[in-house]
Amino acid sequence: MSDDDAATAWREWHEHRTATVSGPYGPLTLTGTHWLSEAGAEHPDGRIPAVPGRWRATDGGVLLSAAAEDGLALDGGPFVGEVVLAADGGGAARSRISAGDVRLPVIRREGEWAVRVHDPDAPARRAFVGIEATAYDPAFALPGRFRPYGEGRTVQVANADGRERGLGLGGELSFSYEGSPHTLQVAVDDEDGSLWAVFGDTTGGRSSYRFRFLRPGIPAADGSITVDLNRALLPPCAFADHFVCPFPPPGNMLPFAVAAGERRLKDALVAGI
Repeated sequence: MSDDDAATAWREWHEHRTATVSGPYGPLTLTGTHWLSEAGAEHPDGRIPAVPGRWRATDGGVLLSAAAEDGLALDGGPFVGEVVLAADGGGAARSRISAGDVRLPVIRREGEWAVRVHDPDAPARRAFVGIEATAYDPAFALPGRFRPYGEGRTVQVANADGRERGLGLGGELSFSYEGSPHTLQVAVDDEDGSLWAVFGDTTGGRSSYRFRFLRPGIPAADGSITVDLNRALLPPCAFADHFVCPFPPPGNMLPFAVAAGERRLKDALVAGI
């Protein structure tokens, strides 16, 4: 692909990304994440403040009990009774619960269940004016190579909500920038083999958000892959405080300025980038 074609593809990617994050149920709409272990201790009747219904964690999912006055809908139709909900993104068993325009998906992290609240009228969505991103620079599209570990590894890393959780890692992504070699520890998607990295760099907390994500795609059979830092992504927690985002694992702080890709929300205060 020529540099001009790559720049055009990047612009299309950026436009699509902006439309996605600002959509009616994109990351800007998350107004709450309610962990049921905490709610169960504080509210043994299964009630979550400002969330209709009664929610309880079970071995098979989240048991939701709803009365007519709760005003909940299941897959678009009025819902009264009980249903067991699978984690959002958990396959065909997943059902959609909503209260008016507000959606209430459930998630699971390390065995703990939570209910999320996505409100299309969230203040963050109404205030959104765009993502500050650096135009495509071919100097940041780097040839790389993926080396899988013999077996998966899990490291404990801090998360944006102040907790530590396990981060599964499947290998290392190596590349060079301005003549110096670098590596990132990456996760590997179980379904399609695509790579995902959480990384920081010297622009973090200054001209860019404190850390970012990178999804370089699926490596070739020989491990070769393009490490295109032009497609560095803001993590979900850059858009809303209620996301659980892992911080970079040890070794994933790049010692140079990645002045590329998504940098921060437009109009973001320096203290909040």
